[in-house]
Amino acid sequence: MNLMKNLVRSLSNLLAETQNASSQGRTESDLEFLVGERKLIVVSNRGPVQHEHDSTGKVVRKTSAGGLATAMEPVLRACGGTWVCHGGGSADFEISDERGRIALGEYQLRLVRIDEPTYSQYYNGYANAALWPLFHNAFSEPVFQADEWKAYMEANHAFAQAVLDEAGDDPCLVIVNDYHLMPLPRLLKDSGKDLAVAMFWHIPWPGRRVLRICPNQEELYHGILGADLVGFHSREHVISFLETMDRSIEARINVEAQNVTRGGHTTFVRDFPISIDVKEVSTGAVSGPWEEAFPDLVPVIEGKILFLGVDRLDYTKGIPHRISAFQRLLRMRPDLHGKATLLQIASPSRFQIDSYRRLAIEVRKRCDEVNQEFGTDEWTPVHLVERNTERSALFRLYRRADVMMVTSLHDGMNLVCKEFLASKSGEPGILVLSRFTGAADEFPEACLVNPFDIDGTARQLSAALDRGPDASRSEMASMTAHLDDADVYHWVRSLLLGMRDVLARKRASSTTT
Repeated sequence: MNLMKNLVRSLSNLLAETQNASSQGRTESDLEFLVGERKLIVVSNRGPVQHEHDSTGKVVRKTSAGGLATAMEPVLRACGGTWVCHGGGSADFEISDERGRIALGEYQLRLVRIDEPTYSQYYNGYANAALWPLFHNAFSEPVFQADEWKAYMEANHAFAQAVLDEAGDDPCLVIVNDYHLMPLPRLLKDSGKDLAVAMFWHIPWPGRRVLRICPNQEELYHGILGADLVGFHSREHVISFLETMDRSIEARINVEAQNVTRGGHTTFVRDFPISIDVKEVSTGAVSGPWEEAFPDLVPVIEGKILFLGVDRLDYTKGIPHRISAFQRLLRMRPDLHGKATLLQIASPSRFQIDSYRRLAIEVRKRCDEVNQEFGTDEWTPVHLVERNTERSALFRLYRRADVMMVTSLHDGMNLVCKEFLASKSGEPGILVLSRFTGAADEFPEACLVNPFDIDGTARQLSAALDRGPDASRSEMASMTAHLDDADVYHWVRSLLLGMRDVLARKRASSTTT
């Protein structure tokens, strides 16, 4: 298995080198060249920042958590343009102009105003109580409500109006992001404007047998097939998408060319594994001591073997499984008592949804159980931190960590593991990585685990600890070298090259018909 993955990686790196040689090197100006004369518009539910009032009433800017902002923000910095997103911060519209625009250096935000009842039903309801669990293989039962579907469509129409307003009469390249906005590509195409539309799908695409329970599936598929290009993290998701379209709707599927034609419009489907800005992360990791960013954690982790988990508090991330695996490890390894600590940073998320509130209670309970079993006056085995943390501070903590635990039950990619690798810069460390992440295909040297197998994960953890720093350093160096070649600029360049190829194919097809 690892031999095959290494072969795939070698071929991918060779392709990357070819692309680098033919497109003037890896520079931000290269991205501008690929965007060309079209105006760039990025669309997502959440933007890169939100503006809130602090305790004194002062407006402060907060960076959004999650991989989407991590990946898309460098694109806008390099190319300029507009990021269309929901204005969810309490002070967002206070500091915007009358059209909802906020300048952010090289690019601008365009805020979409959606009334609170509609937004709640669109976001907490249809998007995250129905679509999110559906596309993650229903680890929480999806709930479909007719009024929430209506709100979902209303919100998508609001996003469409904002994009069309920003586009004006100019030719544009629009990059739509994720499951919140499945109808949006079709709404944009139906406007008749000169819009090249790419949609990038950040979460898994399961098999059609999972998705067929959705009562609105045909409308959703019709929406996403309005895009000229749909991108996924992995080839597996591309194949699953094509199979879903083939068995679910009336369309012509070309598996070899990886495209779907419906109603005279052809959508091409490709895989583009998303990544991070390696330089930003590696520089941030050495920007100061971790103790300066986390003074409250000094007595908890100083001098300890640090096992680290950093996630949104989400049931797909496998946090309870991670805590249980650490508990089993402590039962197996009395020599770790008093010497190892699991620090779990959990960003609060979607607490309006019952399943998320139940998860928070379960995670706290698991932590208490481990601490009651093993804890002493001098040692807390598991320390839970429930707060949002600046990414730049996390980079320092990643560098301090000895073991990074990424135990997602189902994840499109997972960028935390990549940030850990970039922060360590080849230094010794152990990356424990779920086989059910997109990143597992890229890093066969990681300690790959099945998070559902608690005992197996604990045994693999124990074995990884026993291998020593030399083996760890070698594995980390190999993974870091791959990451250096496959950073966020490689990802977006691949996406933009894919879009140029799609548009060229469509032009050629139109001249021959």
